[in-house]
Amino acid sequence: MNELYKLIEEKIKAAGYPGEIDGREFYNDVSDEADEKENGDYIFLIKKTEELMYRGCMTIIDDQFDLHYVDILEGDNTYHVDFDA
Repeated sequence: MNELYKLIEEKIKAAGYPGEIDGREFYNDVSDEADEKENGDYIFLIKKTEELMYRGCMTIIDDQFDLHYVDILEGDNTYHVDFDA
């Protein structure tokens, strides 16, 4: 799993996000959004702080999720991270 967390961090940094990001925490936040949802496609919004939010799209299939993209919204800036690329 540590490789997955590192990959998440690398993709987010490659998208230009200048802030600190913890791959494990990010994964857990998105995973919590997926918990107990039925199979299907979902748009989600996670509010981390007053200035930091994650908006994204995922597909849930049984007990797994496939994160397609996330937009990190921080203040007036938006950083698009495409996890399908």
